[in-house]
Amino acid sequence: MNLNEHQKKYLRGRGHDLKPLIMVGDSGLSKTLLAEFKSTLDHHELMKVKVRAADRESRDAMIETLCNDFGAQIIQRIGNVALLYRANPQKKPEKRLRIPSP
Repeated sequence: MNLNEHQKKYLRGRGHDLKPLIMVGDSGLSKTLLAEFKSTLDHHELMKVKVRAADRESRDAMIETLCNDFGAQIIQRIGNVALLYRANPQKKPEKRLRIPSP
């Protein structure tokens, strides 16, 4: 699902007060971290991820891997914190994150 700028702006507003739910440390993207990331993304749909990496390229690569492997979209990235979104159609409609239509 490609989001337009209006929808991304809405999600940035919703994510402003969120705290990072997943923190990637020096050990990188381990199997347990990836499993936790998947279950957290399924539950929350919109979440912040904090990535501690030695340099910008490796940090960007880790965020890109998370997005590509799990079908998430990066909404915003500031420093080492990324705001990611992926809709979960298996959630009950009343519990889904509602974003404005395009």
